[in-house]
Amino acid sequence: MAILLVAMIIILIAADQLIKLWAVKSLEPVGSMDFIHFGDFEIFDLTYLENRGAIFGSMAGQRWFLVGFTSLVILAGIFVLFRYIKRSKLLSTAIALFVAGGIGNLIDRIRFGYVVDMFELKLFKFAIFNFADICVTFAFVMILVYAIFIDPKIEKKLKAEKTETKEVAADE
Repeated sequence: MAILLVAMIIILIAADQLIKLWAVKSLEPVGSMDFIHFGDFEIFDLTYLENRGAIFGSMAGQRWFLVGFTSLVILAGIFVLFRYIKRSKLLSTAIALFVAGGIGNLIDRIRFGYVVDMFELKLFKFAIFNFADICVTFAFVMILVYAIFIDPKIEKKLKAEKTETKEVAADE
């Protein structure tokens, strides 16, 4: 399982960096490209953006704080991933997505001083984001699902097993 998760993280980071490379080479010179439109109804565009901050451009100019904070969060994610790797495939996958997304954006911050964003949802006014952001967002949703629906069942099962073990030990 660990090898698959590490491979997944590496593949996701590579995909993120390749998409960003494409954005720098093809999208930066033109700024923006129409992508999904129905007549005059705009849904999704590809728009080059250098995000020098965090979410929605907040904390702009805080490059080294963001590098340090992101590094700590990634290290915590890796620790949690390997600590609870056997607890749930959903949890392990979510944490791997989270770590991959964090590393993808961390690479940009260290290399360029900003994160390359390119996906612009035009259906409603929203931030421009990238593949790493998508990984982190899906990870967050998966962790919520895990915390609300799966973890309570696992905890209940573990508690029942612990109680059963104590009863068997008391009978002997």
